[in-house]
Amino acid sequence: MTKPSSRSEQAARYAGMFAALGAEPRLRILRLLLAAHPDGMVVGEIQSELRISPSTLSHHLEKLRNKDLVKVARESTFLRYRANAEAMREILGFLYAECCTRSRAVEPAQIGPRS
Repeated sequence: MTKPSSRSEQAARYAGMFAALGAEPRLRILRLLLAAHPDGMVVGEIQSELRISPSTLSHHLEKLRNKDLVKVARESTFLRYRANAEAMREILGFLYAECCTRSRAVEPAQIGPRS
């Protein structure tokens, strides 16, 4: 993954990532792949779990792959998808820096699961 060099390139990259996550099926796919990290899942497993038609699933996986949110590897006749942990760290770091360190809109201690 090549890191963007300027702040405007970085903002454009993150905007694309957020746009890809803006579709409910893609967010569900990414959540599923994060839960399966680091092994990932083959397409049939994703399809079975989320009950998405093959053509629709293919479309959503391609969008996520194009925005570098998932990685794909061929295993024999199967395609295995994994969440791109580095891209997730990058986008979470961006959000954290903007909301919790620079502007203090959200205090760092307030981030995380609520009991």
